[in-house]
Amino acid sequence: MTLTEEDVFDRLRNVEDPELGENIVSLEMVKNINVDDVEDVITVQLDLPNPAMEDDLRDAVVTALGDTEADIEVDWVTPDEDEGSEMLPNVDKVIAVSSGKGGVGKSTVAANLACALGREYSVGVLDADVYGPNLPRMFGEAEPPRVTKEEEIIPASKYGVRVMSMGYVAGDDSPVVWRGAMVHKALTQLLDDVRWGDLDYLVVDLPPGTGDAQLTIAQTVPVTGAVVVTTPQEVSVDDSRKGVKMFEKSDVDVAGIIENMAGFVCPDCGEVHDVFGEGGGEELAEESGVPLLGSVPLDPSVRTASDEGEPIVVGDESPARDALIETAEETREAVDDLAKKELPML
Repeated sequence: MTLTEEDVFDRLRNVEDPELGENIVSLEMVKNINVDDVEDVITVQLDLPNPAMEDDLRDAVVTALGDTEADIEVDWVTPDEDEGSEMLPNVDKVIAVSSGKGGVGKSTVAANLACALGREYSVGVLDADVYGPNLPRMFGEAEPPRVTKEEEIIPASKYGVRVMSMGYVAGDDSPVVWRGAMVHKALTQLLDDVRWGDLDYLVVDLPPGTGDAQLTIAQTVPVTGAVVVTTPQEVSVDDSRKGVKMFEKSDVDVAGIIENMAGFVCPDCGEVHDVFGEGGGEELAEESGVPLLGSVPLDPSVRTASDEGEPIVVGDESPARDALIETAEETREAVDDLAKKELPML
């Protein structure tokens, strides 16, 4: 049975992205279809998905086109490998902050790392979570981004940190259902069309998991070092382990592990309660061969400060504030060491 290009498109509307539950045609994942009647081959070109989904999507495409005698070939579109070499020319070092799962306080850690480093260095922070941006709330009433006559974006600014987020563009209540090229385009715009200026460090707050945003950053941005945030809980450590492996497969150096929500110090009795267990971050760091950059205690004031738009490191002294400032310094030193490794030998 010979299929036309239109037939192939119609059948691919029955193939769903397993993460988003939408068909791959509506999500604009289908980039090109070639029906070669002479060679009896149908080639379908798709945006590169999460590597964990690659085999399932290929099987689903073949199944959807299965009642044809033509050979079915599925190719993946990947970002230009040379794209990262020209991106962010005025940024000295890029720190990617990641987590294997949500709910571990990754964005809170990213915001506090940026503010702590911003006390002594020129720092920017990019909220790369296009699906659920949180940094606009965490930085409160920041000076909003604006667009120049040259159509460059001037990032928001607060606490001495330059801030950019899809939340400033899409609004707080606008859901974003993107995949593949759409994610890639949005992130490259936030990186390349923003006038970041000269920065010592750009902190990139990745969405949780190991999906398109992480792959786009790893493939297009000159990441100096990634840090993986986990809680001591074994479930969180298991997911964070996948994040470490994702960076390794993308040839991105992992600077270290940050353990968040460690022991809770009772304000009444002074005893430490390990609400989420203990030692998970240290265990992950040891088995991954990277340093434990810091262990941040579970402290309700961290959550309160973030909700009020004032990261705790810019507030009054507290055990969590001190731990985050120390963690930021350990992270800076680890990333600087990685940067030295990348310098060409004379």
